[in-house]
Amino acid sequence: MSAFISVMHNELRAMSRNRTALVGIVLLAMLGIVATVVSLHHMQSAADHRARQQLAAQEAFDAQPDRHPHRVVHYGHFVYRLPSALAAFDAGVDPFTGSSMFLEGHRQNTANFGDVMQSSILTRFGQLTPAFVLQILAPLVLLVLGHGLLAQERERGTLRQLMLQGASTRAIVGGKLAALCAVAAVFMLPALLGLAVMASAPGASLSVAAALASAYALYLLLWCAVIAAISALLARRRDALLALVAVWALSALLVPRVAPDVAYAALPLPDRLQTDVGIGRDLRAMGDSHNPDDPYFNSFRQRVLDEYGVTRIEDLPVNYRGLIAVEGERLTSSLFERYAAHSAQIQHRQNTLVAGFSLLSPSIALRQASMAAAATDLSAHLGFLDQAEAFRYDMVQQLNQLQADGVSFDDDTAQDADADRRKRVDASHWQTIPRFDFQPQGAGTLLRAMAPGLLVLAGWCLLALLLLGRVARRLGVAR
Repeated sequence: MSAFISVMHNELRAMSRNRTALVGIVLLAMLGIVATVVSLHHMQSAADHRARQQLAAQEAFDAQPDRHPHRVVHYGHFVYRLPSALAAFDAGVDPFTGSSMFLEGHRQNTANFGDVMQSSILTRFGQLTPAFVLQILAPLVLLVLGHGLLAQERERGTLRQLMLQGASTRAIVGGKLAALCAVAAVFMLPALLGLAVMASAPGASLSVAAALASAYALYLLLWCAVIAAISALLARRRDALLALVAVWALSALLVPRVAPDVAYAALPLPDRLQTDVGIGRDLRAMGDSHNPDDPYFNSFRQRVLDEYGVTRIEDLPVNYRGLIAVEGERLTSSLFERYAAHSAQIQHRQNTLVAGFSLLSPSIALRQASMAAAATDLSAHLGFLDQAEAFRYDMVQQLNQLQADGVSFDDDTAQDADADRRKRVDASHWQTIPRFDFQPQGAGTLLRAMAPGLLVLAGWCLLALLLLGRVARRLGVAR
């Protein structure tokens, strides 16, 4: 048996005989199983609930009676985003951003009904997902188990004995590192099994799931290398433990918590009230369709009259009020798009600034790659908003055009007792409006989004292994 295998075997046997170490390994493995099962169940329940709500909203919309098309515009419609196949692995920003939107005319709403906003305050401290277990808890347990890998050998004086017996520094360090990596593999196993189940679901991508598994493997390998390097660098286990806990607290807790605050302070995002005020101000400057003396809509009326070759709006072959509604919605939607694009640009810049902190914390790089793979990151959320807004605009404009074509101007402006009945159109028109069908990002897009995080993790891992190699050579010289 080679020295490498012997050292690894002895280290694993020592851990199995250590009751504290064994309990830690078993507890975290069980926690990984629970997190995977609970997260799968929660996400499946969420998917079923959203599908039922979407069906109910569609049935309610289709079941409207005969009515004026503009009333349907203000009746509105709910749309829901179903969770991605890998969302159970990493919930990302979804619990905070929401998964549904109310669509109505003249207004662009945002997503709502996020899990965090509907749950107790305790759920805001973090959700029990496989990603949370592997990102936060697994490194903590690994450092508790491995802080004495080499420090205890130096304390006991057995490191020199191993070297005198012919075991090379490379074999000793490599064997102990392999033992710690084997424990990390045990921690990953429940999550990998859950990931395999998620990857088998319709719409999932095996390549994205494999890339996600590779990201977490790199992350845990990085932690194993850092733990072994610090254990070899410091001569006492107590010092190694304190140093590793400090590194874990900074990397896994402090930097990821501070980075978003720094990004928000550097690039503040306008709130909803500021956005609404800005849209209202710009809309008044563009034109008011309810003001008969508004310069823009006076010009619009003349263009319409010239187009149809008539001198009065009463002589138009279409309902002028419907044309006004079409033009008004076009103007407001152009403003919505401009403000939404500005907000998205700021959020992307904030996200880029946060990603820059991955040079200080590999946990941030892993989170960026993990959320991208699970389609629960900022880009996926903004994609849902864009698709919902495009659907809203098409729906409202179809109804406005129906007012122009299906309701006469005389009936639309009439005030007699029977006018309300004449303004209504047949209810079958509501069922001709296409249904909302959210299109998730493709596998290629997700892999490209993961690439920066994977590269940073690979760089961190390479640096940690180089550090470990340098420290191992010093051990050989110091014997």
